Amino acid sequence: MRFPRPSSRSDFRKALLLLGAFVVLGGCAVERGINLPDMPDWQARWGVLQSIREWSFSARIGVVSGDDGFNGRLRWRQFDERFEASVSGPLGAGTVRINGNRERITVTESDGSMTVLANPEADLYFRYGWTIPVNSLRFWALGIPDPDLPAAIDFGDGGTISRLDQGGWTVDIGQYQDGGGQRMPRRINAVNDDARVRLVIDDWVFY
Repeated sequence: MRFPRPSSRSDFRKALLLLGAFVVLGGCAVERGINLPDMPDWQARWGVLQSIREWSFSARIGVVSGDDGFNGRLRWRQFDERFEASVSGPLGAGTVRINGNRERITVTESDGSMTVLANPEADLYFRYGWTIPVNSLRFWALGIPDPDLPAAIDFGDGGTISRLDQGGWTVDIGQYQDGGGQRMPRRINAVNDDARVRLVIDDWVFY
């Protein structure tokens, strides 16, 4: 697209002001969230991250279970104890939406049918041939253990977790990135006897 050349210095200033307005308005449309407090060691990280009440991430997910598997997208939004997640990819069922809390988890398929999961990991495996650790994933994604389960933890630099064993899963956090102004997980691999889940988190937002 070709734009007309400003006919005077005054017109040029107006054009710059207009361009600046578009930049500001465009920036307002980006969801940036808030910055997290400093977390220089494990005690600080645990205190901050387990107290965060609202956050979201977008990730690429790969799941392998036996001879089955898929690669897709995972979007997760946490509201205190409640979460809303969507898993999309070549699942044979379109986008699957999973939401709930510790007491009740519901799956909504692309055709709108809803199912309450009594045992989320086992029920997902029975329905789709793959599973993800629904209840603990919200904590592992943050780089902390699920506080309701015993865990064996290996620490990396700055009090970050490099590996943990919990709930029958071995979780490796191989890479961290900036999220909310602090180091947050980027690459996570979780493995148990039945499945392997790989997450590559592209962005974090804290509210």
